[in-house]
Amino acid sequence: MATNTDIATQQENKEKILNISRQFNLSIDRVWKAWTEPASCEKWWGPKGFTCPYCSIDLKIGGKYLSCMRSAEGDEFWSTGVYKEIIPYKKLVYSDSFSDDKGNIIPASAYNMPGEWPMELLVTITFEETGEKTKMLLQHEGLPPEIYDDCEKGWQESFDKLEENLR
Repeated sequence: MATNTDIATQQENKEKILNISRQFNLSIDRVWKAWTEPASCEKWWGPKGFTCPYCSIDLKIGGKYLSCMRSAEGDEFWSTGVYKEIIPYKKLVYSDSFSDDKGNIIPASAYNMPGEWPMELLVTITFEETGEKTKMLLQHEGLPPEIYDDCEKGWQESFDKLEENLR
């Protein structure tokens, strides 16, 4: 029989789900393109101090993306995934994995990421037009607890860049 302490420990060790709600002073068209067009994605992808030197997007069910975040020190972090659901201007669902520069999935440990990461995470983004603005909800599933706060900060900094660079 599990004790309260055992249950609490089990819950602490579970993967976390990050939810972020953000309203942009941008049209839904611009926010959608930020996620679906490589040239737009390259302008904002990655937290403060990072650039996106490469992004490819094959926007169809089963299509893949491959992107690179480069730190100010020149360290590169590649990610890839497969689109699972696409409702234009409404919703994107895709898998998210660490990868090499050719799109081969690799463990997070290859980038010295802390925690126990699944090989595949899930990202769901919904979009809602509110006049001249766009409300966006992001859900990132599968994050290890050790990295949750850093991931939230990274997404928020990326979204700051999205709004700044796509006006």
